[in-house]
Amino acid sequence: MSENDEIQINHYLTFKLGDEIFASHVSNILKILEMQKITEVPKSPDYMKGVINLRGNVLPVVDARLKFGITPLPYTEKTCILVLSIVIDKETVEVGAIVDSVMDVIEFQKENIKPSPSLGSKYKSDFIEGVMKIDEKFIMVLNMDSVFSTDEIIDLKDNIDLSKKSDDNEDEKNEK
Repeated sequence: MSENDEIQINHYLTFKLGDEIFASHVSNILKILEMQKITEVPKSPDYMKGVINLRGNVLPVVDARLKFGITPLPYTEKTCILVLSIVIDKETVEVGAIVDSVMDVIEFQKENIKPSPSLGSKYKSDFIEGVMKIDEKFIMVLNMDSVFSTDEIIDLKDNIDLSKKSDDNEDEKNEK
């Protein structure tokens, strides 16, 4: 069998938001973190919960429920943060996304992902790559690079920069 004849298998991480199951290609997932204290950033969008310290770096964290227009619920012991690597305007950016729970890593042939139907205003179809059907469940495959617009990433970066400056000012005050 030649390389062109091989069927490419893709791996996807599935996770839940409410009753819906979503998937992201594993290449976008850097890490899965337990829920932790998030430092709020003033004047940030509602869906941006704040920032956390990830190995000495400031990581913006968004609530995926709010980002997708799903009613927020209290966090549980299954709630976690997906650390995502996304590419916006040829720049790789890391962002954390709070999800209700992580389910599994599944293998799925890319050609078996069906185009997404018109989903109305509940989900912006430009970040739905397609739909998988496994058993009798539908799983929405997200294009993580399209989930955030360029303006939203700029806002996130600006808020991170403000947070860093605030932390630096606090450090300077403490040194005096």
